Amino acid sequence: MTIDIRPHHLLCILTYAGKGYSEEFTRNYGRIVARLNAGETVSIVEGPDEICAPLVDAEAEPHCLRESVTRRDADASASLARLLRRPIAVGDEILLDVPTTAALRDAFASGTVRKACDGCQWSRLCCSIARRGFRDAFLIGHAAPEPTPDQSKERE
Repeated sequence: MTIDIRPHHLLCILTYAGKGYSEEFTRNYGRIVARLNAGETVSIVEGPDEICAPLVDAEAEPHCLRESVTRRDADASASLARLLRRPIAVGDEILLDVPTTAALRDAFASGTVRKACDGCQWSRLCCSIARRGFRDAFLIGHAAPEPTPDQSKERE
């Protein structure tokens, strides 16, 4: 299974520590991070995603539909594409395994992928979590799957 995520949420997930816009939002976010920790992959989408869902349903004019958020997605796509050395586009799938999560966090902590975070109300909290080595963050990354016996033979 995959989890639909918009590009800037790939950055948000790195520092998610159980805080959010509402109780329903944080419950939903916690379930999503648990699925990622269990090894589900991210599928990049345009516009509101699974993280946005509680806000889209609850707000008359959800902020996730605003131009500023679309701009965050474009900025995140560009910086993540440079870091991962591949385009980040709608339909792409990404496994947030331990090495990928570590690379994203290193880049986040150094500030190289944070252009999308400019002006975000959560930026201060996220920076604080990064400064503390992401200890409070819920995402742990998922271990890369071990090759099956058939895959091991193919490599020989």
